[in-house]
Amino acid sequence: MALIVKDLSAQYFTSKGPIYALEDINFELEDGESLGIAGESACGKSTLGLSVMRMLLGGKTTGEILFDGESLLELSESAFDDKFRWKIISMIFQGAMNSLDPVFTIYDQFVEILKQYNFHGDFKQIISETIKSVSLDEHILKKYPHELSGGMKQRVVIAMALLLKPKFVIADEPTTALDVLIQAQIVNLLKNLKKNGMTFMLISHDLAILSEIADKIGIMYGGQMVEFGSSHEIYNNPQHPYTKGLLESIPRLRGTVPKYIKGNPPSLLEFPTQCRFIDRCPLVIEKCKQVPPKIKTQTGYVRCWLYEPEK
Repeated sequence: MALIVKDLSAQYFTSKGPIYALEDINFELEDGESLGIAGESACGKSTLGLSVMRMLLGGKTTGEILFDGESLLELSESAFDDKFRWKIISMIFQGAMNSLDPVFTIYDQFVEILKQYNFHGDFKQIISETIKSVSLDEHILKKYPHELSGGMKQRVVIAMALLLKPKFVIADEPTTALDVLIQAQIVNLLKNLKKNGMTFMLISHDLAILSEIADKIGIMYGGQMVEFGSSHEIYNNPQHPYTKGLLESIPRLRGTVPKYIKGNPPSLLEFPTQCRFIDRCPLVIEKCKQVPPKIKTQTGYVRCWLYEPEK
């Protein structure tokens, strides 16, 4: 088992009080598998990725994150940095331009990563191999970020995440703000990396993109993973009302008109004592006023009282 997340919770500390960004997140991921994380903005998707990378600023993470049997949260910062960060676990951050320094060439920024993580091999060779692996020509290494197109910058950021040949990559919205053709190129690139044995966590609003890449899907809402299971089960037999709402909102060339989920997400400043989807759910029952349990499904679980086993 490559990654095991148990009872993971995370809070941000603000002047208005703690924000309960993640609560009781649980899932497992095998070597070579890809996990898709979906949900609307501010549901905790990026916080989950940052928690695994131990880059959660201004907050606190509790629970367990095990990678190849080793507890990541119990390591000191220096030990995690020396052994895991960027070498075994790396991240493609949301917003490529924000990840690149405008005053250094692309080559210099690759060199900075290699120096930071004490790489002792041939700098030029590994940079050349990595940039070619994302279908870019070596001539872009002499350029500055502003001289590249959006698609090129995104592939540069992906190449940086792959530079030290990590085992596990977290991709946070890697296709956001790109046109359809460039999105297709990035998706094909991720597919090729997966074929080569890379283990992924792909964070996205786009369920259509996740369906092409992810073996497992986690649906996030209000800081919780309200449903988790195989990609096939989530898309063909969704259980949670929120998951059903997300799938019904996808535009289709033929068939039913897309629907939207009425209402707004819950405030994460208050720790809820009931189902977080209660104000927007069309199937509310009396028990929904209590925190829902995790009920096993064929390949995962769902947080919903509607599926409570009969006694």
